[in-house]
Amino acid sequence: MKIVDLLKAGKRTVSFEFFPPKDDIGFWDLYRTIESLRPLGPSYVSVTYGAGGSTRRKTVDLVKRIKSDIGIESMAHLTCVGATREELQGVLDDLLRGGMDNVLALRGDPPAGEQTFVKTPGGFGFANELVSFVRERYPFCIAAACYPEGHPEAPSPAADLDNLKRKVDSGVDFLITQLFFDNADFLAFRERAVAGGIGVPILAGIMPILSVKQIKRFTQMCGAKIPPGLLAKIEAVEDDPEAVRQVGMYHSARQCEALIAEGVAGIHFYTLNRSTATRAIFQQIRGRVT
Repeated sequence: MKIVDLLKAGKRTVSFEFFPPKDDIGFWDLYRTIESLRPLGPSYVSVTYGAGGSTRRKTVDLVKRIKSDIGIESMAHLTCVGATREELQGVLDDLLRGGMDNVLALRGDPPAGEQTFVKTPGGFGFANELVSFVRERYPFCIAAACYPEGHPEAPSPAADLDNLKRKVDSGVDFLITQLFFDNADFLAFRERAVAGGIGVPILAGIMPILSVKQIKRFTQMCGAKIPPGLLAKIEAVEDDPEAVRQVGMYHSARQCEALIAEGVAGIHFYTLNRSTATRAIFQQIRGRVT
């Protein structure tokens, strides 16, 4: 099932993102975690690549098992990092043979230890090139990323929006935002995107705060900010992991409720492979999703 068909039908999606572990024990632990989501009826589950595409094989295996064995729609991430066109085509062929319908096309972050993205010889340098490659050759529903607070490498908000429009025009069916904590940033971005001619659905990326150090690291990497009031709350209980978790879950749940009230097309939870918090939030908002 193509995710865009759900969105076109007016169904608000709720989805979960995981990353594939490096070893077989972790793989099956994660499989069971995802299997436990089935009673909740998520719209789909997405699976990332590891750093530099290091877990590409496990990503493909996992998304196929999620769909065929667990019975939840799945979406594989696909990045330009460390891959030639031929290698990416091999992954896409494998996904197509496995009955997959959805891919998330990304440029990807620089490999560990590198500060800037470097195009792989024979590969792609930008996400719009990857989107065009997939659109011209495959029947997949294609998702892509967007940044409510601006891509960290963009010289200006206007340039960032121009780049996003170019990517969408290459064949994107819907967008998923980077994590954010202030809904005003999302709503302003959505308004600018629509005014700029971007008409595809925009799903909100939500990450519950579970660790102060961890979330500071993530926001620094992706260019997001933590509102001062929220930052003060989590720093006040930084030495109490359960208290941090409760503050983070409460904030995310209120975020989701407000986004639903504003007509968001979907909510995409960044789980960091810890589904307990996101499952609890989903259960709180479940009655308001449809």
